[in-house]
Amino acid sequence: MDLMTNLMPAYAEIFLLFMACVILIADLLIKQSGRMVTYMLVQLTLMGCALITVGTHENGVVHTFHNMFVDDLMSDVLKLLTYIAVSMMLVYSRLYLTVRGLFSGEFMVLTLFATLGMMVMISASHFLTLYLGLELLSLSLYAMVALQRDSATATEAAMKYFILGALASGLLLYGMSMLYGATGSLELGAISHAIQSGHANKPLLVFGLVFTVSGLAFKLGVVPFHMWVPDVYHGAPTAMTMLIGSAPKLAAFAFTARILVEGLQPLVQHWSGMLIILSIASMALGNITAIAQTNLKRMFAYSTISHMGFLLLGLLSGGIEGYGSAMFYAVVYVLMSLGAFGMIMLMSRAGFEADKLDDFKGLNQRSPWLAFLMLLLMFSMAGVPPTVGFYAKFSVLNAVVQAGHVWLAVAAVLFSLIGAFYYLRIVKLMYFDAPESRAPIIFGQDTVLLISVNGLGVLLLGLLPGTLMSVCAVSVQQSLLLH
Repeated sequence: MDLMTNLMPAYAEIFLLFMACVILIADLLIKQSGRMVTYMLVQLTLMGCALITVGTHENGVVHTFHNMFVDDLMSDVLKLLTYIAVSMMLVYSRLYLTVRGLFSGEFMVLTLFATLGMMVMISASHFLTLYLGLELLSLSLYAMVALQRDSATATEAAMKYFILGALASGLLLYGMSMLYGATGSLELGAISHAIQSGHANKPLLVFGLVFTVSGLAFKLGVVPFHMWVPDVYHGAPTAMTMLIGSAPKLAAFAFTARILVEGLQPLVQHWSGMLIILSIASMALGNITAIAQTNLKRMFAYSTISHMGFLLLGLLSGGIEGYGSAMFYAVVYVLMSLGAFGMIMLMSRAGFEADKLDDFKGLNQRSPWLAFLMLLLMFSMAGVPPTVGFYAKFSVLNAVVQAGHVWLAVAAVLFSLIGAFYYLRIVKLMYFDAPESRAPIIFGQDTVLLISVNGLGVLLLGLLPGTLMSVCAVSVQQSLLLH
């Protein structure tokens, strides 16, 4: 195979890296007042990546770089959704960051490097590329959380995130090195083959698996590796919280699925038991602790922990049904998360963060349309029909029951009922309480249009979920289960 065809699956990544470097240099020449030029360049870069990803798609599974990088349907779908999520994050956060003096070239370039990290994670089929993608994403996010230098809470959040992230990366690396010692390879396909053929060192394998699953659990933010999530969500500026809580979840799903399903499928009886414990603990702690929160960002942080618990339910169910429902759940969660944090940024103004429950009191009297959109988003997060959140939860529970874990499905439903309380409490505050402030809500036309599409999209996908569900099922079937 000649070099040019070999590079083709990675054209989007190469283009993004090139544009990030161009924007980094161009930004030096642009005055602070001309930041919109940088912003438009970043949006055009994401659009260019999407066109390249669609243009270079090939049927089947294509490996390159000595089987370290894979281009398949699942990677292409997740990359396209990542571009959309990052682009939406930029639209939502433009006004918010401008008011706070954070709408800078550094923010834009770090966003692009974080996106590149996610793309590498999604397409990696080798432990080295997985780790490279993960670290590129993580280091960009650490820097973004600390971007607001004069904020003590943001600096503290960045420190916690960095230290705990380094610890988790160590766990993951230790696990990977043990798996390498047990199987003699870092390539996911070769590891799976070595375990199946019985050539692997069994005790070393199980130890490596424990450390690897621990590292993955930290990156997903599930109990007991969740300590960073509430502090980082709360301490970071809302725009950074939105980025951490949205697109990386797609990369984390791909990362987890590639390692557990492609590489460690023969050890399924070992890791599915671990995932059951992580899942139950996450749903329990996430939903129960969220009730006590008065800060919206902290509340959403604990709700993220419970949602990631739900995502693990799909992964441990196995089969096209289970993996497809987990991917669907990840996509739906990202859509809901973007809308929820978008609403917080929309309500914020100079010197005022609308991140407390009381800030949403009487929103219906101030802006009935925004209150209606927030109601749709909260109903979807709580899993109330006919929103897409209900269908996402239902598809995961259906996969769990089909896998024979009926008791697990019952537990998940009970914890979801507990979780419904704190989402519906926001609806109650918006519609039945008097507003604490009657200050006008200032927003750009692009932002209000996007949040309207986002909120109504949650309803429309709930009424017509079939297309997205079948895309997830087909991409998982072609990518994870057939090679």
